[in-house]
Amino acid sequence: MKQIIECVPNYSEGRDKAVIDRIVEAIKEVEGVTVLDVDPGEATNRTVVTFVGEPEPVCEAAFRGARKAQELIDMRKHHGAHPRSGATDVLPLIPVAGITLQECAHLARSLAKRMWEELGIPCYCYEAAAFTPERKNLAVCRAGEYEALPEKLSDPARKPDFGNDQYTETVAKAGASNVGARDFLVAVNFNLNTTSTRRAMAVAFDVREKGRKAREGGSLTGKLLKDEHGEQIWIPGTLKGCKAIGWYIDEYGIAQVSMNITDINATPLHIAYEEVCRAASARGLKVTGTEIVGLVPKKVLIDAGRFYLEKQQRSLGISEQEIVKIAVKSMSLDDLKPFNPKEKVIEYLMADDKKGLAQMTVEGFVRETASESPAPGGGSISACMGAFGAALATMVANLSAHKRGWDDRWKEFSDVAEKGQALLDELLLLIDEDTAAFNRIMDCFSMPKGTEEEKAARAKALEEATLYAAEVPLRTMEASLKALPLALEMAQKGNPASASDAGVAALAAVAAVKGARLNVRINCAGLTDKTPAKPLLKRADEIVSAAEQLQTEILTAVETHITM
Repeated sequence: MKQIIECVPNYSEGRDKAVIDRIVEAIKEVEGVTVLDVDPGEATNRTVVTFVGEPEPVCEAAFRGARKAQELIDMRKHHGAHPRSGATDVLPLIPVAGITLQECAHLARSLAKRMWEELGIPCYCYEAAAFTPERKNLAVCRAGEYEALPEKLSDPARKPDFGNDQYTETVAKAGASNVGARDFLVAVNFNLNTTSTRRAMAVAFDVREKGRKAREGGSLTGKLLKDEHGEQIWIPGTLKGCKAIGWYIDEYGIAQVSMNITDINATPLHIAYEEVCRAASARGLKVTGTEIVGLVPKKVLIDAGRFYLEKQQRSLGISEQEIVKIAVKSMSLDDLKPFNPKEKVIEYLMADDKKGLAQMTVEGFVRETASESPAPGGGSISACMGAFGAALATMVANLSAHKRGWDDRWKEFSDVAEKGQALLDELLLLIDEDTAAFNRIMDCFSMPKGTEEEKAARAKALEEATLYAAEVPLRTMEASLKALPLALEMAQKGNPASASDAGVAALAAVAAVKGARLNVRINCAGLTDKTPAKPLLKRADEIVSAAEQLQTEILTAVETHITM
């Protein structure tokens, strides 16, 4: 899985559009970074920028944004309603996909170190990147704000994690930055069938982690209860990592429970939805829908869709689009206005607009193959046949999961369908990867070859590209082979009416294996050094042998269902 992180820097300028635009342009200059949102605030004199990408380009963009803010913002002249300690006030890194919070914390510390060493900006590390427990709290790091920096720098207990005790001209102008790592925050509103803010607030108190103040007799109006130290006693709510309040929205004419889920691992969105529904029902209310504010990682909706499919005892081995659709409908995300995942899911917003072979229509793919271009060729077609084999095995599993009278076996077939979907995804990627491998070889022939050094570099690049072009079809063989045990299981145990589909799945997967093997062999033949070719060819032969044996077993099982 590609690693994706989000960065949400807050810059201490919300009024001068020219300054804001130049900071954002510095971020956009980094290839591989997508700016999702720019939100300036005049009263706070602060702008929040949201951008995403893989870790290296995001960290580079964060550094360049901080450098440009240092150049353009003078903290000695800054005034605004929001707490702040520097031109780049906060700089959090947030895991979205394929990366852990701990890895983001390491990246944040490295970024803070670089900002100090190259820009002279003192940095405090907060939340998951904090070096001490107390500095996990951003408020502790930012205490006293910009104006307190001179005394904080000279205080060993309050000095920055990266910086020294010198209040230089650079520090006076740019201030200090708070660089951290935190979990993704999901902002969500739950719509209620009431106009009462008080009742919405009561539901919010029931579920939020902080809960409500304890009162005598458990009433809402009784005397507040305090402990032996005179401190207020609190009754905690039911959802960890959640903050919530109740409010009334004029635009919609309803009350809502407005929630920030600060730990989506402790409380996924669908669990929050279920608990708010329960708490609302206990007070005679009903949740009519859900409104996601801002963006969410794809995982949030995938996990929700899988949760509701499992509750319905339906197969989880369906397409990603269908799983997301189940999530949208189950939580009524389209209650107040249409919900378009392509506009709300970070990974979809980052998707490359360029269409690959796998995104073509069947006719388009076939006609592209029939053109004068040498790619796509046999390798891509082999991956496509493997994908069809995996898809057919998955289809039989899904049909079997819904077969009348087999309700108690839904999980058995769902597990097979999930494996099939994973193979299908892998093989779809290999359709384009095989063509990319061929193009990599072609690119080598356009390299300069005048000097001996250039000739050597060209020969080395061609050898590496040719080896890769042999490795890709071997991956197609491995993935297609894995589809055959699924087809066998469906031929033996699946819906008898779909036995022929399991047989076609086997034929397609074996054709993929044998076709890809030809590509392994022809590319291995093009290697100057045959040493790395030997294990590839040996493994390819082993896969063909195993595939042929499985094909025989599958077709034998199929025949028992279709013999006249």
